Amino acid sequence: MKKTDAGTTVGVGDPYAYVDRCDHCTDEGRCRFAVDRGDVDPSFADELSSRDFRCPVVGDPQETGLTGPWDWKDCPHMRARNRDRECARCGLEERRSAHTDERPLLEEHHLSYAEGGARSAAETRAESERDPRASGSEPGDGGTRAETDALAHEITIYLCRWCHAKVHNSWAGVADPASPDSEAIAAREARRSQEQSELSFESAADRFDDSS
Repeated sequence: MKKTDAGTTVGVGDPYAYVDRCDHCTDEGRCRFAVDRGDVDPSFADELSSRDFRCPVVGDPQETGLTGPWDWKDCPHMRARNRDRECARCGLEERRSAHTDERPLLEEHHLSYAEGGARSAAETRAESERDPRASGSEPGDGGTRAETDALAHEITIYLCRWCHAKVHNSWAGVADPASPDSEAIAAREARRSQEQSELSFESAADRFDDSS
């Protein structure tokens, strides 16, 4: 399994298997990064502008699946932070307590960390052309980029804090068949009961007893 720099496991062998959509990709399948932040990587923006800024991984969003010529790992600016508010391992859903300092049931868990100084599109393309074996393809065969750990991306999911501890402290995997811990269920139900009591209607007559 992949590990963090500190040596703790992230619970998956392939973080990209948990990427549904890049944060920069619009509903129309275009790259918001290339449009809004093209000055950060001009060669990347220029390359995508020739394709109407269409995401080279998503391709045509009207088609089923990812139809572009690249994989997620090929893009130097890919970022995927999962916003689903349930544990990716056991399915425990979030129950937030408003106006309290109680610890959340879910915690953001990094499967992969972005590295500073991501290479530009031109640099990655040049490496692929120098050594076709780096990308697993010949130059000019459709534009896949070099598959290399140097292109690290930020990829996150949510885990309940019980699964989070198991993944980091042992060899527990995110994809393991798992049910919520009894402590997790108890914490969730306690918050659900609190939510119901806060939403329940109590008349003024019940809240203020004039007889006293």
